[in-house]
Amino acid sequence: MKVVATLALLQLYISATADLVTAEVSGNVSSETALSASPGDIVVLPCYSAGKVTPVVTTWTKNGREIVTGGDPTRRLIVNPDGSLNMSATMPGDEGIYLCNSTLSDNRSFLARVLLQVTSGPENVSTSISPATALSNGTLYTDRGSSVTLRCSGSSYPSQHLTWAFSGDSSSNDSLVSGSGSSLEFTIQNIQPSAQGVYSCMAHNPVSNMTVISRTELLVYYVSDRHPECKWTLTQNISLVQFTCTWLEVYPTPNLRWDMGPFQVADSLNVTMSRSTLSDGQTVNCTAQPQPQHLGPEKEKSCSFTLKLPFPEGEPMVSALEASNVTLTCTETTSKPPAITTWRKGLQLDYIESGSKYILSLEGPVFKLTIVNVTKEDEGFYFCHSENPLGLRELEVELTVKTASSAYTGAVIGIFIAALIMGSAVIIAKIVYNSRDRICLGNFFFSFHK
Repeated sequence: MKVVATLALLQLYISATADLVTAEVSGNVSSETALSASPGDIVVLPCYSAGKVTPVVTTWTKNGREIVTGGDPTRRLIVNPDGSLNMSATMPGDEGIYLCNSTLSDNRSFLARVLLQVTSGPENVSTSISPATALSNGTLYTDRGSSVTLRCSGSSYPSQHLTWAFSGDSSSNDSLVSGSGSSLEFTIQNIQPSAQGVYSCMAHNPVSNMTVISRTELLVYYVSDRHPECKWTLTQNISLVQFTCTWLEVYPTPNLRWDMGPFQVADSLNVTMSRSTLSDGQTVNCTAQPQPQHLGPEKEKSCSFTLKLPFPEGEPMVSALEASNVTLTCTETTSKPPAITTWRKGLQLDYIESGSKYILSLEGPVFKLTIVNVTKEDEGFYFCHSENPLGLRELEVELTVKTASSAYTGAVIGIFIAALIMGSAVIIAKIVYNSRDRICLGNFFFSFHK
């Protein structure tokens, strides 16, 4: 895109029959005029134009030195009858201050001062960014960490002023570097994603005030050193589970694939699986590929997890005294995805909720059920019910409730049995003691005969 601005002092017009650039002189006394022309233009420098009077003598000087002119049409500089200076095929170096001195027929003198500026360009403004690769739409991309050199060049007379500017997501239009000359370079060391955006080279001719802008979009590709993240989300239907694969800090958008489907271009890829397609010990894997493929297969990453059924553990038999509090415990640590664990009661598997009778609590992986003020009616079977998308497993706990009288009776029987055992031991010891002589004589008699 080219943005062209013309000085307010320049008064240019194009003749219908020739490429002439002229300016009118105002007034009938000494005057000043500013002209601007491009190389190759035909320029007429005005002198006396206040009337139709033809000057008797006209001389022209440039920067204080007289110009040699003549009437030969092959000459490049010719003084016209009205005193104006005709300059054909203007070229660089013709710029300067021209002074016209005309003597009129009534011996009056007329002075005219003309400032001529010769300008061209900026032209052929071009930019390059390397190392970088072009996409089909002309956008360039490079890899994160590269050292990238931006170069802008063009032609202009007088010398142009070049500026590199950057416009990205976090900046509007930041000037990077400026300078005069035919080219300008700027290097970005260890380029990062924040340097992704549009780079503009502005070439400005300070005399003609013409500006040419060349823009190039640069993308910065990068691949995270981290692996993608595999997650699961339980749904309201416990037999369904949603697996999510996410690979952050990667640009452009990577290719993601669960091992049960094809690759898809996405930042995050979801898939919902049912219990009928899942099994205990199954490994679920997500593969992530960067794009484009030039980043190499070694950049491919993956994440996975192994599915496991719940396995609640605890004491299968618990006893408690009537009117006391008892706590049943169940530990679940193996389930993946995590199980939903609840306590149930009886063969009907009645759901237990916290209240004045039952207190449910959780300490890490331990699910606790506290029964307050136990009675014989609380006796029976309780189930620690753990279920995940793979299936259901239960821990069966039998609760026995003892009354205070039965506990007392048991204690009495225990004491009686202990006393009986002690009494028997005393009687046997006394019998042995009273028969000790016969035992000894028997041993002596046996020894004598031997």
